[in-house]
Amino acid sequence: MNETIGDFLDYLLHTKNYSAHTVAAYDFDVRDFIAFYEKFNGADVLPPDLARADTFSFRGWLADRQKRGLAPKSTARALSSVRTFFKFLARARNIKNDAIGLISSPKVPRKLSKAIDAADMENMMEAAKDGCGESRRSISEGGWIAARDWALVVLIFGCGLRISEALGLTDADVAGRPDTLRILGKGGKERLVPVLPAVWIAIEKYMQMRPFTGVIPQSRAKGVASAGSGGANDGPLFRSVRGLPMSPRMAEKVVEHLRHLLQLPDYVTPHALRHTFATVLLADGVDLRSLQELLGHSSLSTTQLYTKVDMSMIMKSYNAAHPRANQGTDNN
Repeated sequence: MNETIGDFLDYLLHTKNYSAHTVAAYDFDVRDFIAFYEKFNGADVLPPDLARADTFSFRGWLADRQKRGLAPKSTARALSSVRTFFKFLARARNIKNDAIGLISSPKVPRKLSKAIDAADMENMMEAAKDGCGESRRSISEGGWIAARDWALVVLIFGCGLRISEALGLTDADVAGRPDTLRILGKGGKERLVPVLPAVWIAIEKYMQMRPFTGVIPQSRAKGVASAGSGGANDGPLFRSVRGLPMSPRMAEKVVEHLRHLLQLPDYVTPHALRHTFATVLLADGVDLRSLQELLGHSSLSTTQLYTKVDMSMIMKSYNAAHPRANQGTDNN
């Protein structure tokens, strides 16, 4: 079974171009089902045995996850992972199972993210320049870490990027100050994103102050390869204090520090920066198809969530401003 799962993960990584993080999630979900199915049957399971898994097996697994207190969203993702695994078995091993197609995913309430207030966004930018309120030198004092954090926040908000997309940029990607950035998103999908002058100002300030240039020296990389082809400008754009690629957790901590410093709500996260970008554009009249392209959403339904957010903001403003919004029906 381990060999079959390994081939499946290799397919996801090299054929589907899924990220290592996504592949690890598929691995965990598939093994979770296999472990339950072996317990359900009271015996070890070989790949051909999976053809006999029936609806009782799959529903029992879903019920078991619920008993373990796993969230519906997590279970829906796990079921999707297992479905993909069975499709792989049918194509690559001729092991077919029709029962998996009869199982419905748990209903997952779609939570609407919140946009960050304009004043809070401005304060976050200024606090980043000042070193996030930590014992770091501000940009005006020559602190390149503050310049990096400022550039990262401005980039994610100004271009609507995911953390992984921002951290995936190299020096070569921003060389020459192009009008658009070529972003590699989920599933290896590429898209072009326009860059505002304010974003370039922040990036260029950071690059001027950053003590690292070019690729990561092999003695310090510890097996981490640069995103480019090895040229002088192919190193990662965002670096750690040691000059290594900045990790997603490091980027999350930047926003966490800003949130705590400014006492902002818990929903202020790196994703909220991207969400605020989308909400602002939608409020300014950008159509959904264009917004979908800018955000790199594979489904328009994902982008349509922002229309609900925008309408809630409109209704909030309406109820606060309209003279008759809070009055009852006029019977006169």
